[in-house]
Amino acid sequence: MPICVFDIYPDGTTLVPEDSNLTGPGTYRWWHFDMTDPAFSDWVHAHLPPIPAGALLQTETRPRCDQFNDGIILNLRGINMNEGAEADQMISVRMWVSADVVITVRRRKVFAIDAIRVACTAGFPPRTVADFLAHLVQGLIERVQNHIETIVALTDIYEQDLEDATAPQPRDLPETRRSIIRLRRYLDPQRAALDRLAAMDLPMLPLSGAQQLRELANSSTIAVEHLDELRDRLISIQQEHDTNVAQRQARHGYVLSVVAAVFLPLSLITGLFGVNLQGIIGANSPFGFIALSLALLILAVGLVALLRWLRWI
Repeated sequence: MPICVFDIYPDGTTLVPEDSNLTGPGTYRWWHFDMTDPAFSDWVHAHLPPIPAGALLQTETRPRCDQFNDGIILNLRGINMNEGAEADQMISVRMWVSADVVITVRRRKVFAIDAIRVACTAGFPPRTVADFLAHLVQGLIERVQNHIETIVALTDIYEQDLEDATAPQPRDLPETRRSIIRLRRYLDPQRAALDRLAAMDLPMLPLSGAQQLRELANSSTIAVEHLDELRDRLISIQQEHDTNVAQRQARHGYVLSVVAAVFLPLSLITGLFGVNLQGIIGANSPFGFIALSLALLILAVGLVALLRWLRWI
């Protein structure tokens, strides 16, 4: 039923246990499960108290770190590196950790956990529970940092494009901004969870292990700060593109206004001289054309006064 299970001994020896007990004779026993396994629910309810069992079975999770008796309920998120998946759709790792057992649960493949699995198979496992947590957290953070570096490279390209004011807005700029929002949604609470993990006073987390976890929590904080910086840079880039577009539209509008200013008087003159006064008031009067011109002038002055009163000009 489990994807893998190992007994880890103090000297680094790794054995696959033959029994189905929750714990083993080694320093700790690591169980790794696929949440979609239909038998997993019965197994976890049979071996764990209701609260940690329920935490491992939750369909929707967010990063958290809570102590329960002498164990830790830990949920973390990692970059989705599965084929055909979006990297910013971060995948979850549900964990129950105590002094002699580590249970990890995933719905989709988590490469940081697979790296630990390969190390255990090769005979180079994390020798303590604290080392296991440090290896896992480090693997998750490194992959996050690598993904952030790709966003940094994209942002640098966007800023270089701004040197040409006529360059169009990159089509993937909005998606890059949304990607940062999705990443930060999980990485910010994950930073808080790692800070809490590093501050826990438990026998399974000795001073050296706690110090390493604090350094990893600091790396997570730096990653969130990088995302904040990238978010602000992308907003600035978006605003710069919007300003360039507005300036181009203003220039085009100005040209059209100049053209209109040139042709409007000509249109007025040709309209006046083309007026047919027959059949209207003053048609037979020698002052009819003058009266019409004065009426148009009064109307124009009245419109200007109205616009100034409305503060449109």
